[in-house]
Amino acid sequence: MATSKLLAGMATPPALSTLIADRLREMITSGQLAPGERLKEAELANSMTVSRGPVREAISLLGREGLVESQRHRGARVITLSYADIEEIYSMRLAIERLAMERCAERIDAPLLADLDAVIEQMRSIPAEESDNEHVRLDLEFHDLIYAAADHSRLQRTWDMLRSQVSIFLNARTDRSEFRSKLHVEHQEMRDVLATGDQQAAVLSIEKHIGWTLRQIRKMQALEKDPTETGPLSGPGPEGKTAL
Repeated sequence: MATSKLLAGMATPPALSTLIADRLREMITSGQLAPGERLKEAELANSMTVSRGPVREAISLLGREGLVESQRHRGARVITLSYADIEEIYSMRLAIERLAMERCAERIDAPLLADLDAVIEQMRSIPAEESDNEHVRLDLEFHDLIYAAADHSRLQRTWDMLRSQVSIFLNARTDRSEFRSKLHVEHQEMRDVLATGDQQAAVLSIEKHIGWTLRQIRKMQALEKDPTETGPLSGPGPEGKTAL
């Protein structure tokens, strides 16, 4: 992608390395760059018509976000999430989302409810042929609104650092039809609880939303060494659910 296209329409553009990092982040979280794939500075710089410096800075930024790992003499690669990685991501997510939901319920107002309703309506209206990326985008947008409403800068920074890794997990889920069908239903339930202003109920609703997935991840982690298992995102769930 040419530099001119990256900067098009921006009156005061951010640093070029930030724009490059945004593009690479999107490619990683959507699966366009596969786990373990090498990030070659020269090739990326040539494809974007930029120098290697901002590409190197962008890769370094993604490394701090946990999306890229660098090995001495072997360059940078897209991370490959293990069972242990996924368990850490989701146990941390559950911990911070409890606080986010509690604070959001305390601060709920009509404009925020309208914003949440708008996202849920988009979830309902996703065309059947749309890619999973759109479902994931709206899922995270809903939670972004909750974190913003929580009005807690350190909590927000923690979510910002974790968000991309959550996106990788969501895009890699094997229960795609289940994820799609439940998306607007589960988020409508959370929205309705938030509307009551009941902080304890809000915490319980996020525990229901995320807790089941975390329990399944931990079951799969316990079976990690079983050669009959097909992967960290597969396996039967309760009540007819499949995978995570």
